[in-house]
Amino acid sequence: MEFKTIGTIGTIGAGAPAQAVAAHAARAGHPVLVSNSRGPSTLGDAVAAIGPGASAATFEEAAAADLVLLAVPFGAVPAVGRRLGDWTGRVVVDMTNQFARSDPYRGFADVSPLTGSEWVAQQLPGVTLIKAFNAMFATYMAPDPRHQDGNQVVFLAGDDESAKAPFTRLLTEFGFAPVDLGALREGGALMQLGGPLSGKHFLFQG
Repeated sequence: MEFKTIGTIGTIGAGAPAQAVAAHAARAGHPVLVSNSRGPSTLGDAVAAIGPGASAATFEEAAAADLVLLAVPFGAVPAVGRRLGDWTGRVVVDMTNQFARSDPYRGFADVSPLTGSEWVAQQLPGVTLIKAFNAMFATYMAPDPRHQDGNQVVFLAGDDESAKAPFTRLLTEFGFAPVDLGALREGGALMQLGGPLSGKHFLFQG
């Protein structure tokens, strides 16, 4: 399947990371559908924080967007996958990190020999998965990525080049400097929790 354009953007999860990326999308004119596990009636504050262009949505509505941001605790991913069963044709950006526990986040969920994103992809059968934004703190995602000294780098990885191409263009539209690290196995290993790029923040000067 070839993916050419991204219009609507949905979020599964509505915490600070999802809000940060969704706000860039809304400012760029993309309709944003925000969902969480508790339902649309609980999303007023998140929608207000994202700004005009964002609206509360059901899980099914958000998951049907052109691009879906998966921003939930790592341990919640299997339950997310079961809510649809078949994720064929859906492009999902995996923003998760391999914490064994959440609230507070701690420990490491070892899913070797798979990388975290390979494991996430297995939980969403048929999905087209791109790994991105997990290596960044939300406080670095949220501001304008265009800085005096350069643009904020976003690392990404994925196995489908036709999906990564429009996502890369979207990141550039937001003002980020996308850096493609290759496939989920090689690139994901660099980005995932404990990897050499986890929690690292760079500006691109070029």
